[in-house]
Amino acid sequence: MQLQVLEHIAARNDMDGPNIGHSNRGSLMAKAKSRKSVTKAISGNAGKSSKKAVKKAAKAVRRAVKFRPMNVVTSPGSQAEKHYRALAAPMAAVVAPTASKFAPTPEHNLINHGGNTIQDLVYTNFYIGGASSWAASDIKNIDDALAAAMADTNLNNVMMQYFKNKPITTTFEPSHILPGARPSRFSQGDVEQLVKSLFQQGALQGFEFDSTVFNFLLPSETILTTDEDPTAAISPVGNAATVAIPVEDEASSLQGLGGYHGSIHPMNKVTIYYAVGVFSETLPNGSDNGIVAFDRPWKNIVATFYHELNEARTDPDVEDAIRAGSSPNGVKFLGWTSAQGEECGDFPITEAGANLSRVMKEVNLANGTGTVPIQFQYSNAVAGPEGPIQAPHA
Repeated sequence: MQLQVLEHIAARNDMDGPNIGHSNRGSLMAKAKSRKSVTKAISGNAGKSSKKAVKKAAKAVRRAVKFRPMNVVTSPGSQAEKHYRALAAPMAAVVAPTASKFAPTPEHNLINHGGNTIQDLVYTNFYIGGASSWAASDIKNIDDALAAAMADTNLNNVMMQYFKNKPITTTFEPSHILPGARPSRFSQGDVEQLVKSLFQQGALQGFEFDSTVFNFLLPSETILTTDEDPTAAISPVGNAATVAIPVEDEASSLQGLGGYHGSIHPMNKVTIYYAVGVFSETLPNGSDNGIVAFDRPWKNIVATFYHELNEARTDPDVEDAIRAGSSPNGVKFLGWTSAQGEECGDFPITEAGANLSRVMKEVNLANGTGTVPIQFQYSNAVAGPEGPIQAPHA
């Protein structure tokens, strides 16, 4: 698969960005149809105040929606976990009419709602902030360990139960460093704007979008939020900017948010999947940014993206369900989630509580080549978190 991303971006933007031999790619979430049509109809100087009014009203409507499946990874007991569990809780009422068609399961078992899944997954990593924001050793460790974990036979034996015990595969395409400086803050609006821009520039050509997840990894000390508005902390090509909006305290990486996955529709009948994760570490002031479970930040990052990739594999269109709000129609977009709105990686963290080492572990690879840091995923077969097993569940 050929990528000419950095060269392509540099040619268009006259930017310098070292890439240690890698390239680039991405896309942005389409807004609600009503907001889209109204905004497009507004033009000229007379439309400036109207645009602001429409944007404010649309944002208020989105905030009023209570239903949001847990497409995020959060620290147990954190303010971020409480925030997102409260948003996911109304799902029980939405799912109730459809749950009867499935066999009874324990309280947190995952239910197949009939939405898309990804049996043969492809992913690549984009490192944000330029080469100066990353240690080459961290990039290598993350790339190697995540690829090994996602391809591990014994770990995949757990996840096969959500694919009728048919083999699942994961292909890692070489990672890429995006040019620019480290952003201080990064929002959902930022990642979706970045993905859309990369798509529009042709930087994602060669990928099958229905089976690919684009990972965006934030550098040390960058704060992650789920705010839908871009912060202007980073441009579509990776330039650092100076303007940033305030962090949402209840939904930031300073309050336990580790990452999330989602999707955008940059054009009709095109869906692009992404995941974004924070550089989980203990900051110089002693507070944690993200979810700190291992002795090295790169291990935390691997565990976060192992969580997100497995959730994206089993529930890729969750963002469309979120956009549908509390409408029962939103359920049709869901793959595997619990009645509480949890995806395969969520309840294990909650059940672990303050002792994350119960589910975040370094496990032996099936091929005997070493260990990888991962997070146990939820298994219907054992009605709880499960680590690697030597054979799929019957």
